[in-house]
Amino acid sequence: MQRNTIIFDMDGTILDTLEDLKNSLNYSLTLHGYPTRTLDEVRTFVGNGMPKLIERGLPSGVDSEKQADVYKDFTLYYKNHCKENTKPYDGVVEAIRNIRNAGYRTAVVSNKANYAVLELCDTFFSDVFHEAIGEMPGIEKKPAPDMINIILSRLNTTTDDAIYVGDSEVDIMTAKNANLPLIAVDWGFKTHQFLVEHDAHTIISHPDQLLAAIQEINRES
Repeated sequence: MQRNTIIFDMDGTILDTLEDLKNSLNYSLTLHGYPTRTLDEVRTFVGNGMPKLIERGLPSGVDSEKQADVYKDFTLYYKNHCKENTKPYDGVVEAIRNIRNAGYRTAVVSNKANYAVLELCDTFFSDVFHEAIGEMPGIEKKPAPDMINIILSRLNTTTDDAIYVGDSEVDIMTAKNANLPLIAVDWGFKTHQFLVEHDAHTIISHPDQLLAAIQEINRES
């Protein structure tokens, strides 16, 4: 069995988005009188969607109504500043183009808000992905498999045809819940040791290793 659909996480996998997320979070925190967060703190907050980023960035005990106010201002700011420091990891665009040229279909599934996923894909990967989806109302976020299944449906295929690529414990859980083999990358928000400790088995350290990892999974299937 050849798996010909490669699904990528976004933040920490194909794009380094951390600085813009930190700046947008700190803008909204400052606006509401809360202390700001460091880059290393924000690194531990991301992965479960933007509302959860706000919840984790706020001091404990802030009620849901106030969280919603901070999230609203975060969203307004991030929409206008999501590309100031964000960039693809070195070698990622070329690696994904090589995968497409080898006959694979490619897609993005992210817990980032859908508007940001689509804009960032259009800006940095306009000719790279066949499909992309982000967080939307009424659809369970990762690690639930729902968004994976939507992408597979759009591509008229199934989990038997797919491989998932991600950088975090959320991605490890997503792959398990969707019954997909995982390629974990350690150039993003989590370390190699962290990925090992969270039961990632195939881990790569540079995008030029991606095609070989895909081919190895297919040989073992």
